Amino acid sequence: MPRFYLPHALAVNQTLTLPDTLVRHIQVLRAQPGDVIELFDGHGQVYQAAILTMGKKSVSVSVQTAATILCESPLPITLLQSVSSSERMDFTIQKSVELGVAHIVPLISERSSQRLSGERADKKVARWQDIAIAACEQCGRTVVPTIAPIVSLAEALNRLPENSTRLLMSLNRPQALNQLPTPQAATLLVGAEGGFSAAEEALAITQFGFNAISLGPRILRTETAALAAIAAIQMLWGDFAI
Repeated sequence: MPRFYLPHALAVNQTLTLPDTLVRHIQVLRAQPGDVIELFDGHGQVYQAAILTMGKKSVSVSVQTAATILCESPLPITLLQSVSSSERMDFTIQKSVELGVAHIVPLISERSSQRLSGERADKKVARWQDIAIAACEQCGRTVVPTIAPIVSLAEALNRLPENSTRLLMSLNRPQALNQLPTPQAATLLVGAEGGFSAAEEALAITQFGFNAISLGPRILRTETAALAAIAAIQMLWGDFAI
C-alpha cells in the first residue's frame, strides 16, 4: 500500500483534499478512485484513506481507519554526523533513518568537506528532512526523525542528550561495542572524510565522556562507518536482536 507523510491530525470519515506535493506522487503511481493509501502524521498516528476523486491537480480522499502504530527502536539513537560531500551525506541520512535512528545532528568539524551557513545551510537541512521523510514512507516508520540545524562540533558536544552512552568512531585505542554495558540510549559521533583531528577526538573523549569504538581492523568511509555502527548498536541493544 502506498504510504505518504501528512503532518495533520485526521479523523475517521473525514474527507480532505491532499496537498499538491502528495498529488504529484499519487498521480505518478496512476492511482484510481477506490484505491486505498496510507497516511501517517510523523508522530505514530496512521490512517487508511480511500481515494474519492482524481483530478489533474487535486486528489480527495476519505479517511477509513485510524490507529496508533509505533515501530521505533527501544534504544533511542542520536547520530552526530560531520557534514560530508552531498551524495554521501544524503545517503547517510536516508539509510540511518531506515536503520532506526531517532535524531540526527549535522555538524561541521575540521575536515568537513562542506562549510554551510545561513540560507544555504537552511536549504540543505530542509532537503535532508525531506530525505528522512521519504525514507520513512519507504521503510514503514510512523515517527519521522528530526534533522537538527547544522552546528559546530563544539556546539554539538555542549548539547548532548543526557543519560546516553557516548560512542566515537575512532582508531585511538578503541574498544568493542560488546565490552560496554547495555545503555538506555546511544549517541554516535562520526567524522567526515578523513575523520576527526587528534584535538577533536581528545576533546570528545576527555571532556565529554565519549567511548572510542571500532568495528574491526578495516578503515571505513564516513557513510559506511555510521551505518555499520548503527546496525551493530541495533543488533546488540536495539530491535535487530528481537
